[in-house]
Amino acid sequence: MSRTKRDFRFLPLFFFAACLAACWGSLGLVFAQELQQRQQTAVQRGIDYLRHQGQADDGSFSSQTGSAVTALVITAILENRPQAISDPMITRAFQYLESNIRDDGGIYSLGSMYRNYETSLAVLAFKRGNENGRYDPILNNADRFLRGIQWTEDQGVDPSNPAYGGAGYGTHKRPDLSNTSFMIEALRELGAAEDDEAIQKALVFVSRTQNLESAANDTPFAARVDDGGFYYTPAAGGQSQAGQTPGGGLRSYGSMTYAGLKSMIYAGVESDDPRVQAALKFIQDNYSVEINPGMGTAGLFYYYHTFAKALDVAEIKTLEIRGGEQRDWRGELTAMLLKHQQPSGAWLNVANERWMEGDVNLVTAYALLALARSAENGS
Repeated sequence: MSRTKRDFRFLPLFFFAACLAACWGSLGLVFAQELQQRQQTAVQRGIDYLRHQGQADDGSFSSQTGSAVTALVITAILENRPQAISDPMITRAFQYLESNIRDDGGIYSLGSMYRNYETSLAVLAFKRGNENGRYDPILNNADRFLRGIQWTEDQGVDPSNPAYGGAGYGTHKRPDLSNTSFMIEALRELGAAEDDEAIQKALVFVSRTQNLESAANDTPFAARVDDGGFYYTPAAGGQSQAGQTPGGGLRSYGSMTYAGLKSMIYAGVESDDPRVQAALKFIQDNYSVEINPGMGTAGLFYYYHTFAKALDVAEIKTLEIRGGEQRDWRGELTAMLLKHQQPSGAWLNVANERWMEGDVNLVTAYALLALARSAENGS
């Protein structure tokens, strides 16, 4: 038998393999399209819940939180449905936010201890509603306000202080990574460049919240865990919501690690920087869409929305986890969020109400924000 004839014997196998690959590709496309349709249905159900059961007569959502949840709801809806800008529900919500604008440029409720948090979230909402520059004066004043409350030399804080560059809330006003990450995002939305002075000062704080020995981290905690993850704050003696190791290290956990990664990207830290590489390794080693690594179910929906935003901003399409397995984080996160949706169309952390995740409006906003970022085209 000639070599040519011998080769032809295998053509049916080649055709079979090609057909099999095509069939699997088609099935994958069908599954992806079905998931996308289910995602859009879930988003609409969530928005319908907020419209009919979440909004108060004054236009607010969970006004006991000041402006925060109202701002998150506006942002979540407009990231999923930009055309909703003219929706009466959104108009009324913006009117409520406007009622919380203060003379100092901040956007927060009277007597609030959470001025940075509320103002940073309000900036995200006003940016998405800023048709024809109508909110430019509000946003310019908010920019000035956020810069004015950052822990810097203007506040009498020396660069050697672990609090330097951060933002915080509460009666002690101690800076933390969560608040600092919101401030960084707000400043970037307001037009600050990666090398903006306030952003780079915030990066000093962010780098000190990482469990990594590096030239950017001079805290006594850097080498005690050294897993590349992030924790809550190195200031005022340091604290991790995940607790301490026997040796006094501050344990890393998922939501703060994603907040740290997102913040470094916004601050222009390159993907090959050891800080980014270490953060990604922690994420790869602790990947989960079921729990907030290190915290279990505590802060789960905050984790989901931070997880989705960080990986979207990092332009990571699939995530290679420990062992080399490729994970479709968008599809897996979407499927988990759909699983968590309540019959009412809302979301709620039924397992753990810590950090206000018993507030249905807040949790629904987090879920919608995560769904917007887990969509194939991002946000």
